[in-house]
Amino acid sequence: MTKILYLMRHGQTLFNILHKNQGICDSPLTQQGIADAKRVHEYLQQNNIIFDHAYTSTQERASDTLELVTDQPYQRLKGLKEWNFGLLEGESQRLNPPFDSKLGSVGNGYVQYGGDSADAVQKRMVKTLTNIMIQKGHQRVLVVGHGASIYLFLKNWIPLDELLNHIELRNCAILKFSFDDETKKFTYLETINVN
Repeated sequence: MTKILYLMRHGQTLFNILHKNQGICDSPLTQQGIADAKRVHEYLQQNNIIFDHAYTSTQERASDTLELVTDQPYQRLKGLKEWNFGLLEGESQRLNPPFDSKLGSVGNGYVQYGGDSADAVQKRMVKTLTNIMIQKGHQRVLVVGHGASIYLFLKNWIPLDELLNHIELRNCAILKFSFDDETKKFTYLETINVN
């Protein structure tokens, strides 16, 4: 039987507005981020979308978003955390390593600053989300996470050209996937933007 994953990016934060890196560091949701998450809550109610399980990263901006979207119990998982940007945490995004269009990321660019490689984050996200979805009774699951780590997860399942040119990952965007228990593969279905 096909399972469905709703993978959502957290609401807008103060560091999003200031264009600062927030990987393992955190900043609070803005009033816009709170309002957008409440709109997602309304959308889910209006479309009778009910989850049997919900998960979030251990970071406050993600768990705060999830609590605005649904009042059901949830589990926090370290495997869903954002990319660690090392010494560039909290710094201007202008200081980031250059994006490599062939790789579709900065590759090992943050490693020199004590951060994670893109491959390490991608493997962690694929493993964590697969481990969530293979569990019994996990037919329709909500996961709230972070922009860069979700992007790297997407990169594992979607051709790079399509990802770069056709998928927009706004704050509070929901990426809908099907998951096949036998092959353990995710298939991207659509992006839901309510803001």
